[in-house]
Amino acid sequence: MSIKNLVTHTLLAALMLSAGVASAGEMTGAGSTFAYPIYAKWAEAYKASSGVSLNYQSIGSGGGIKQIENNTVNFGASDMPLKPEVLKQNGLMQFPTVIGGVVPVVNVPGVQAGKLHLNGKVLSDIYMGKVITWNSPEIEALNRGMHLPSTHITVVHRSDGSGTTFIFASYLSKVSPEWAKKVGVDTSIPWPAGVGGKGNEGVASFVQRIKGSIGYVEYAYAKQNKMAYVLMQNREGQYVPPFAANIQAAAAGTDWSKIPDFYEMLTNEPGKMSWPITGATFILMHTTQNHPENGKIVLKFFDWGFNKGGKLAEDLDYVPLPKSVTDLIEKDWSEKIHDASGKAIW
Repeated sequence: MSIKNLVTHTLLAALMLSAGVASAGEMTGAGSTFAYPIYAKWAEAYKASSGVSLNYQSIGSGGGIKQIENNTVNFGASDMPLKPEVLKQNGLMQFPTVIGGVVPVVNVPGVQAGKLHLNGKVLSDIYMGKVITWNSPEIEALNRGMHLPSTHITVVHRSDGSGTTFIFASYLSKVSPEWAKKVGVDTSIPWPAGVGGKGNEGVASFVQRIKGSIGYVEYAYAKQNKMAYVLMQNREGQYVPPFAANIQAAAAGTDWSKIPDFYEMLTNEPGKMSWPITGATFILMHTTQNHPENGKIVLKFFDWGFNKGGKLAEDLDYVPLPKSVTDLIEKDWSEKIHDASGKAIW
């Protein structure tokens, strides 16, 4: 499915969305644009087999968190995991669905996909507005022998509350003490420089139109739009592409069984082939389901995604969760999600 079609589906979903209670043949969700391509693919296949449709608003993780807190959708989707105390305060639980990569993409004359090398320090300095041209010594030092133009760098970032931003800023905070001190990590941050685009779609569109620009998007958007992604230096000093095997390598050492409420960040992980800007994306649901039939519809959908949607996820360069993790997740459903009388719905 093209990004244009994905956006069209998003707009239709927004028009069809109704408050909290879904009909028997549909479920409602809102949030992450990072995860939207895979949820759209899963929904298309799931409807064909079950007749149940998904109306999903791709509005960014910040919007998804607000929607589920306000109980206007059956589930929220966020790339920023909520801390256990925040979940408890709002009567929520969360679980990961897939793992993906956030990818710096550029529009630099003469620079093709996978040719430009960047490290965390230089990427941070670009987004701090300190490195302002593509032939700056800091960039040239990482790209010996490559002709880089004197074009001014236009920084593109998200304008909406975004889990993609959270993952990106989490990485920059780990590799740049200055970023951690002056900018920090959240779904919305005080950007030191640049222009804002709404959603992964908006950032991708800006980067495609503006010569000399750099932005960050989920890898499916970069791949489907044939954008020039960069090679990033990882924690082991290796320059790696954002391919699925490298995203998987970043998540390989995570023992989810030891992580309360699945609260985990996967940025700047060890491993020779690890893609350094990696993150899981999460679903948020109320622990007490006032309309348990709707909650069960949602759980059946994600159970289908875990068991039959792996190939679709891989086709979009996400990394499916191993069965050991999905078993943990479904155990969590049984223990934490119940109806108003306290009876488990899964």
